Amino acid sequence: MKLLIAVDMEGITGVVNWDQVTPGSTEWQRFRRLMTEDVNAAIVGALEGGVDEILVADGHWNSDNLVIDQLHPRAVLNYGSPSPFSMIQGVDQGVDAVFFIGYHAMVGTAQAILDHTWSNAKVANLWLNERLVGETGLNAAVCGHFGVPVILLSGDQAVAAEAKDWLPGIHCVVVKQAAGRYSAACLHPTETKKMITNAAHQAVLDFKAGQAAQPLRVVEPVSLRVEFKTTDMADRAMMAPGVVRVDGRSLRFSSDSMPQAYLTFRALVGLAG
Repeated sequence: MKLLIAVDMEGITGVVNWDQVTPGSTEWQRFRRLMTEDVNAAIVGALEGGVDEILVADGHWNSDNLVIDQLHPRAVLNYGSPSPFSMIQGVDQGVDAVFFIGYHAMVGTAQAILDHTWSNAKVANLWLNERLVGETGLNAAVCGHFGVPVILLSGDQAVAAEAKDWLPGIHCVVVKQAAGRYSAACLHPTETKKMITNAAHQAVLDFKAGQAAQPLRVVEPVSLRVEFKTTDMADRAMMAPGVVRVDGRSLRFSSDSMPQAYLTFRALVGLAG
C-alpha cells in the first residue's frame, strides 16, 4: 500500500496565530518541529497498519517547512514550490490513499483557527460546482479524480466537521478546540501524537478492509467561482483566458477535469498579485 501524507500547518498541534506559521519567525522555527512531529506520528501509525511506501507533501507556504533530518526515515518528502499538484504533490504517482495532517477550516468558518481558503490575503470565497469549498474539499476532489480517497485528517474541530461533510467515513483527529480565530484549547503534543498514531493505524486497517471513506468524485466538467478580496485582484486575474467576470470581485471558469480546474485556480490566485 502506498500512502500520501499531505501536510498543512495551521491545523498542527498548538498553532493559534499567524506568527507561528509564517516562515522566518522564531515561532515558525519552533512550530515547524511540532509540524514534523505530527507527521511522524501519522507515519508511525500508517506503518503499524501495514503501509509499504509513504510520500509526504509539504503543502504550507513555499513547501519548505518540515525539518527533513527529523522526519521519519521511511518517508520520501516532496519539498519546495511550485510543484504540479502543490499541497497534494504525488497524488498522481500510484497512491492508494491520502492523509491530510494539520488542515484548517475554509474562510468564514466560525470558531476555527486561522480560517482561510488558499490565500488569506486574496481569496474571499471559493465555490466548486456551486458549493462553498475550502482546501479540504478542493484537494480531496483532485485526489478523487485519481480514484484516491482521503481517509484521515487532523486539525481543529471546525475542519473536522467540514471534512466529515465532504468525506463521510473519514477519521478525524481533533488536536485543539478552537474558541475563535486566534484561540483554542490545545492538547499537549505528547497526547496529540498518540491520537494521530492510533487514528492513522485504524484508518489504514479500515481502508484495507474496504470500510474507509470513498474517493470524492465531482461532476466534470468542473465549474469554479472565486471571489477575491478586492476588485483590482479580479482585474489582474481576468487576464487569464477562458475566465468570465461575475461581478466586481468574482470570476468564474469551467475545466474539463478537476486537475485542470485546480491548476487554473492556482494560476488566477497568482495573477491576482
